Amino acid sequence: MSSTISIEIPREVAHAARMRPRDLRRELAIYLFQQGRLSFGKAREMAGMTVWAFQQLLASREIPVHYDVEDYEEDLTTLKELGRL
Repeated sequence: MSSTISIEIPREVAHAARMRPRDLRRELAIYLFQQGRLSFGKAREMAGMTVWAFQQLLASREIPVHYDVEDYEEDLTTLKELGRL
């Protein structure tokens, strides 16, 4: 079962940052990935991007992709849940 959490960001803040909600969500996903708080797969999912696009975005910012056994197992679980494995 999937659920969401909403975060209220004042319109003035988003306007001052010159960012749309999807851009803010993408930046949060990148930050959490960079800090090791989210796996690549979860960060990519949160960012709403394809694997290739997210890899390219990280590369453009010189953020290394850390992918370990735990990430691999998490991706396998996700693939099984989606019926792709």
